[in-house]
Amino acid sequence: MQIAKMYFTILIICFLSILCHAQNQKTADSLENVYKENKLSGEAKLELLRNLAFNEVRDLKLSLKYADELIRLSKAGNNYLYLHRGYLQKGNSYRLLGDLNMALDAFFKSKDAAVQADFPAGEGSANMSIADVYSVMDNTLNAQMYYNKAILILRKTTDTVSLATALLNAGEEYSKSKKFENALAYYKESGELFKKANYLIGTAYNLGNIGMLYAEQGKDDLAMKNINEAIVILEKLEDYYAISDYLTYMSDIYLKRNNWKKALAYAEESLSLAQKYGLKEQLSNSNLKLSELYQKSGNFKESLHYFKDHIVYRDSVNNIEMVEKMADIRTNAEVAQKQIEVNLLNQQKKTQKIIAISSIISFVLVLLLAFGLYRRYKFVHKTNKIIEREKNRSNTLLLNILPEETAAELKETGKVLAKKFESVSVLFTDFEGFTSYAENLPPEKLVDTVDYYFSKFDEIIEKYDLEKIKTVGDSYMCAGGLPYPSDNHATLMVLAALEMLKFVEDSKSKTDFNETRFNIRIGINSGPVVAGIVGTKKFAYDIWGDAVNIASRMESNSEPGKINISENTYQLIKDEFSCSYRGEIEVKNKGMMKMYFVNKLLN
Repeated sequence: MQIAKMYFTILIICFLSILCHAQNQKTADSLENVYKENKLSGEAKLELLRNLAFNEVRDLKLSLKYADELIRLSKAGNNYLYLHRGYLQKGNSYRLLGDLNMALDAFFKSKDAAVQADFPAGEGSANMSIADVYSVMDNTLNAQMYYNKAILILRKTTDTVSLATALLNAGEEYSKSKKFENALAYYKESGELFKKANYLIGTAYNLGNIGMLYAEQGKDDLAMKNINEAIVILEKLEDYYAISDYLTYMSDIYLKRNNWKKALAYAEESLSLAQKYGLKEQLSNSNLKLSELYQKSGNFKESLHYFKDHIVYRDSVNNIEMVEKMADIRTNAEVAQKQIEVNLLNQQKKTQKIIAISSIISFVLVLLLAFGLYRRYKFVHKTNKIIEREKNRSNTLLLNILPEETAAELKETGKVLAKKFESVSVLFTDFEGFTSYAENLPPEKLVDTVDYYFSKFDEIIEKYDLEKIKTVGDSYMCAGGLPYPSDNHATLMVLAALEMLKFVEDSKSKTDFNETRFNIRIGINSGPVVAGIVGTKKFAYDIWGDAVNIASRMESNSEPGKINISENTYQLIKDEFSCSYRGEIEVKNKGMMKMYFVNKLLN
């Protein structure tokens, strides 16, 4: 099932990045000559660069070069429409290269440019691309939010295919979250729009997704009907890759339900199709599925047969050249063996006794070698398991200290470069009267008390995709909008702060933990920061900047049971939360600053 899931994710990404047109490397190759002549200017030059960046699929770095030139010229001419298109293509190229952070940054800039150009269809496409990246990151909350934004915008345009695609992708996101009713509603509307636009490939994927959803719900007849309809369309379009994967997916579903015969039938049909059209990746996947099925039935001979074929095709997909070399080695070995047999037959009478003795010695040596190799295999296998377990433990500990992106950079290069984030929200908390409580509590109780609160705070910020920075004494610090940039970090931070405040208030009513009855002050500010790690021992991820200092001042100027925010944060969340203006208040080293108390979420 994992293979099928990966495939449909790729389909959706391609759907959006090409905006329902077909990329063509031949087009890029022919346009390259026009580009080298350098005779075009103005909007004609911009359109040439857009087509080059879009159609260049062989060399993604070259595609990025064209996109960057398009962006530079669009900025120089204040052409926001082509600026949007340049950033959109730049994001698509980075996404295909696997740099999701850079892809997000480009898509957000594409969205802003589309707004400046008053181009709703482009704004919708940019939101859809942002949602795609969050979906790949398994960030369901943000993915659903940006899909819904795209849908709302695209409903106001005449771009039926883009709207249908956004609905299809949103449905897939809900299906991943097991919200099948919501997913089905999106799928059905998407299907109607694809049908209206006579967009067959979209109709096929829509039917296939609906079929897989019904299969998850146990509605086998409906699942069969929809997937078969999808397969009929895909056969006309000669998209056998998708058909083979649909069949493997159905085999997975029936295997989970212990319907071995149906699972086997689907897997065999998938293999037959892959063999007919030479689909090596599907040949590998289908053979692996059949191996798994026969293993579960106890037929280990057949299971081994299919597993060997899986390995052959897997290696063929991963490294065709290596398979060819192995084939040459095998052929040479067979020829050499035949020659040895001829020589042995010619000298059989003269060397019969020597051969017999040699055979016995060889057999003993082979047994000893096999035993030694087996012992070595067991030792290596056991050692590798220990190493892997310790490696996983080390990675888990590192990810508890540093963000995932920072940890990956540290492991790869041994250091981490500081990064500037233009818009981040920072939160500080502090317990009122904690010092006096601490003086009267045993050390063990003091640690348990702090852990009681901070463990819950950790759960809350993880829920809202925020990043814990550090704790100092009874102060807790976290940030939103890093290491991956987002434009709703302030909203998520205030939602988390409200949940923290509610937890602290609810804790006062507990009778089994008397030491937890604290009042809390919370302060939030938004602005640019620099993030990174310093030193060479006991690495710690931290952030610096004026925005951090102001967030700390917001906390110290807050009141017990209140969330105090700055003017910067207020401007970002004023349409979503009810707030009370406190006026201008004197802040140390900052002068007079406007402050607000957050009351509640609107609607």
